[in-house]
Amino acid sequence: MKPCRELVGYARVSTQDQSLHLQKDALKKAGCRKIFQDIISGGKADWPGLDDALKYPREGDTIVVWRLDRFGRSLKDLIEKITLLKERGVGFRSLQENIDTTTVGGKLIFHVFGALAEFERELIRERTHAGLKAARARGRLGGRPRILNTKKVALLQSLHKDQSNSIRDICKTLGISRATLYRYSVSGFSKK
Repeated sequence: MKPCRELVGYARVSTQDQSLHLQKDALKKAGCRKIFQDIISGGKADWPGLDDALKYPREGDTIVVWRLDRFGRSLKDLIEKITLLKERGVGFRSLQENIDTTTVGGKLIFHVFGALAEFERELIRERTHAGLKAARARGRLGGRPRILNTKKVALLQSLHKDQSNSIRDICKTLGISRATLYRYSVSGFSKK
């Protein structure tokens, strides 16, 4: 990676009641001249200030945040963003955790985070497979349970063939929605 050309700051708080002053002051003290910001919950899908901060830096620049949780929704999300920056030749630095991917030590920490995230995904995958296997051994199959059994399907079709029964009455009697009725009935019936 080339020597740092520009430090680009990013600050985020979750609500209007919170202040960006602490983060922005720390970012300025660290040498950031350009600071992007968001006042938005971490659970929201779009962080427009972060999107702009990720697009802005050129090769050799470094994005600086006050704390890791300001930059990503999860460890996986954080690692993905930092990996994309690395591919573009952009560094990443977190002031509170003292992580700087432009240094050897920072790269090591980042790789440890990546390994931990991968380990966590593998554990989740293994537990999921073990749970599914145990359920199958007890005779349970995956997927959504059927709403209607064979007898109810036969009753539904019988009621549906009788033109004196309205769709609404059939659905109310069987406790099902119109979509379920049409899914289980023979196609070609006219709607009432």
